[in-house]
Amino acid sequence: MTMLDRMRRHRGWLKWSLGIVVVTFVALYVPSCFIADQGGAGPTGAIATVNGRKVLTATFQRAYTQQASQLRSAYGDQFNDQMLQQLGIGPRVLDQLINDEAILVEANRLGIRVSDEELRDRILTIPAFQQNGQFIGWQQYSLFLQRQRPPMRPDEFEAEVRKQLIGEKLQALVTGWIHVPDAEVQKEYTKRNEKVKLELAIFTANQFKTTIQPTDAEIQARFESNKEEYRLPEKRRVRYLALDAAALKGRMTATMPEIEALYKKNEATYSTPEQIKASHILFKTEGKDEATVKKLAESVLAKVKAGGDFAALAKQYSDDSSKDNGGDLDYFGHGTMVKEFDDAAWALEVGKTTDLVKTEFGFHIIKLTDKKAANKRTLTDVRAQLEDQIKTEKAQAEATKKADEIAASIKTPADLDRVAGEQKLVVGDSGLFSREEPLAGLGFAPTVSAKAFELEQGKVSDKLQTGQGFAWITLVEVKPSALPTLEEAKAKVKDDVIRVKAVDVARARAEAMAKGAAANFAAAAKAAGVEVKTTELITRGSPLPEIGVNQAVEDVVFKLKAGEATGAVATDNAVVVARVKERQDPKPGEFETAKTSLSTELKQQRQNQFFGAYMAKAREKMKITYSDDAFKRVMGTR
Repeated sequence: MTMLDRMRRHRGWLKWSLGIVVVTFVALYVPSCFIADQGGAGPTGAIATVNGRKVLTATFQRAYTQQASQLRSAYGDQFNDQMLQQLGIGPRVLDQLINDEAILVEANRLGIRVSDEELRDRILTIPAFQQNGQFIGWQQYSLFLQRQRPPMRPDEFEAEVRKQLIGEKLQALVTGWIHVPDAEVQKEYTKRNEKVKLELAIFTANQFKTTIQPTDAEIQARFESNKEEYRLPEKRRVRYLALDAAALKGRMTATMPEIEALYKKNEATYSTPEQIKASHILFKTEGKDEATVKKLAESVLAKVKAGGDFAALAKQYSDDSSKDNGGDLDYFGHGTMVKEFDDAAWALEVGKTTDLVKTEFGFHIIKLTDKKAANKRTLTDVRAQLEDQIKTEKAQAEATKKADEIAASIKTPADLDRVAGEQKLVVGDSGLFSREEPLAGLGFAPTVSAKAFELEQGKVSDKLQTGQGFAWITLVEVKPSALPTLEEAKAKVKDDVIRVKAVDVARARAEAMAKGAAANFAAAAKAAGVEVKTTELITRGSPLPEIGVNQAVEDVVFKLKAGEATGAVATDNAVVVARVKERQDPKPGEFETAKTSLSTELKQQRQNQFFGAYMAKAREKMKITYSDDAFKRVMGTR
């Protein structure tokens, strides 16, 4: 995780337990679960219930819209609807809302309550409602909430704060006993902070594949010994009647009032707030003598002020992973960073550099490299997109209506042809397909495929949803799983023989090289025909050249002393020999400086893990209902 990620998560970003950002509230901390029902606005039905407690469709719609808006604001328009669906943001948001209600149900079972005084005390301490260390007053508090998008009433906000406090009390009750011994804290500190500089000789299988020509005997032997690996899967063939929503789209229209209403409903998603682009050089103070760190930071600042190359200095001195990009943090909005960093960066003119800026992470030198004004796409800009969305939704609604009308008349395989004639539709043939393969004419249709592999011949399915609309299927052929002949599997078997032999060659070369690695690593690598790659001083979790982050290599190299070399270490795509060129262990006394914060972090991690498991068990005893239809309507998939 980069320092930028940590800064973003710490301030201005609300991190739910599922790891999704929900709401940014004026760049300052407010309680999580900051989602209030919109009374009278939007659907009033329940998308889910937890022991009778409703998660309103309007609540989910608002939470999802805010989530989408935040991601687009942070990462740009690449976070389109398709990307949001691929990341499963909708199900995550809904599951979190369900979990929030489950927490309240469990807290109520245990008799946990929050008094009005406790609620008031929490509100008074929220940084967003303070000025110069003092509460801004109840009138300003109300105005502050009204200025949010969408506006919030005090009673709505306070209901959410109360829920947050109840959740905190429940977690404290359940996990208050958890303790992390000092020895474990010190072990984790050492693990995180010890560094090694490595020389790597990397032998990949691909280096040797072109030199390998397996014989027919080798291919035959591989096939005979591993026939089950090449087993052909069961395949099925269906006839289907498809109702394609896309075919209906051309007949749909979108009126100007409909376009304007949809634009107004999603107006926030078309706005991009003002952003700046900055680079920084970070000097971490955690576990170090602050005065010494500050002295180094001041010396580097002097070089910057004297016209030194900022990017080169960042690469040389910065303790942040952004140093690989010359300290570039890319674009970010107001409140994305911790307050001290944020205030300093936004006060700069483009091209200017700050003096030292102190944050909880250490000292920063910040340079502003660009600014982007706030931008809002107008109705004219997005009209075509909105018109297409409306037509798509209408076509889907029409297809759903039509599918419901004809569903009752499809009972036998013969009905598929009869209804096709009456409705001017076409009956198609899928051809043979396995569970993981697309169907001819329908493409990848998981619902259809799953039904095909449980349907009996001579039967007809119910209405099934496809990527294009709906379908009804009847099973017409089953081809059982079978072992192939060598000729049918020869190409795959040959590739496997080459791969295995290439790995064997790579391993043999690596093992031979490892014998002389400790004495003269560079000479041994040259003799083996590979180039030595040298890393910077790295901690665990750092990517290595060609192989990325690798636990097997880490487990070996961090046990070695400077000058020692590993044997041949197999990874997923290569065999590696490594030598520790330099080792840097944490200095005596540094642990004591970081002990309290690390102990708190580890304790919170264990508490969160235990509480998550506790709530999973608690949810098993609750009656949780979920409306798939309501979910699909909000997500636009129906």
